[in-house]
Amino acid sequence: VAPLPLRIADFQEVLSEPTVALGKLRHLCFSGIPFDGGLRCLCWKILLNYLPLEKALWSSLLKKQRDLYSQFLKEMIIQPGIAKANMGVSREDVTLEDHPLNPNPDSRWNTYFKDNEVLLQIDKDVRRLYPDMAFFQRPTDYPCLLILDPQNEFETLRKRVEQTTLKSQTVARNRSGVTNVSSPLKTTPNSLSEYEVLPNGCEAHWEVVERILFIYAKLNPGIAYVQGMNEIVGPLYYTFATDPNSEWKEHAEADTFFCFTNLMAEIRDNFIKSLDDSQCGITYKMEKVYSTLKEKDVELYLKLQEQNIKPQFFAFRWLTLLLSQEFLLPDVIRIWDSLFADDKRFDFLLLVCCAMLTLIRDQLLEGDFTLNMRLLQDYPISDVHLILKKAKELQDSK
Repeated sequence: VAPLPLRIADFQEVLSEPTVALGKLRHLCFSGIPFDGGLRCLCWKILLNYLPLEKALWSSLLKKQRDLYSQFLKEMIIQPGIAKANMGVSREDVTLEDHPLNPNPDSRWNTYFKDNEVLLQIDKDVRRLYPDMAFFQRPTDYPCLLILDPQNEFETLRKRVEQTTLKSQTVARNRSGVTNVSSPLKTTPNSLSEYEVLPNGCEAHWEVVERILFIYAKLNPGIAYVQGMNEIVGPLYYTFATDPNSEWKEHAEADTFFCFTNLMAEIRDNFIKSLDDSQCGITYKMEKVYSTLKEKDVELYLKLQEQNIKPQFFAFRWLTLLLSQEFLLPDVIRIWDSLFADDKRFDFLLLVCCAMLTLIRDQLLEGDFTLNMRLLQDYPISDVHLILKKAKELQDSK
């Protein structure tokens, strides 16, 4: 890999063309994107099809999408019937037609209570995003003024959660039969009281992530929210919200929302239980990890088979969450540079999973079932460069 100033210059050259050459950009991003000058944020936005390749279209597209996101906030969070203030429009009278006990499924109140169940699940998950990092608990420099406007006293999602005393029966929606989706590395504070409450007018980064997921769930009722989506949105938001360019950073929320939506469009089948066994579902992809392993290292493949270590015991989480639970955040971000740059979209992920297995092959060949399960569920190698290098070798040896 070339020294950093040269690599930065290579990126700048490709990105300065009136039309970005996607092939060249993918090739550069595959080896890791420098953080400097907001390069990663910009490249991710292009690789995730948020920004078009024609540079002249960027500013109008960004304005349009960010305005659209504000519209979503107004419609879905600043609820006209429930917001405590008038938004310049007269508050519609809550008539007999629409009161909290109205059983009619079209009732706005009914929707409100249903949404609260989704919201409580999201809330539980986003509060514990990357507990080993202070970032998500810190206040954002750009709180959402639309919602936090002191004149209005709108109900923020955080207040809404606090007021929803209906303890909705949130079950960790678990699909793989493994008791927990989060890895043993990520211990969490056990009660919400351990978090500082920020003063009025401030909001923490996790609250922004909560809003993004809530709006996504409202706009995509077919999938709504499934546990684990918080782990996909976290690294995207972190990357955009730490962009050195303040003009981009200010719009991290809207930009993350659209990039997350585009990314989910590509991986959402992993989250849909009814598709598990179809060609596009997660079971097929997990089997693919094993069939690839069989090609590359038949001895190791047979050992895992013989111990009845099924790919869903570990590969379910690796694939569904794009490895975001297996490594520290900066390393996850580095892996994602290569994944997003992959033109076959996530074929490379299967090779990364295989590389992870072959790199601990000696331990796996010696270990018994219990030991091996522990290795796979709490992966021992933290050097992602080694893993990516191995995955690239596997790719080239095809």
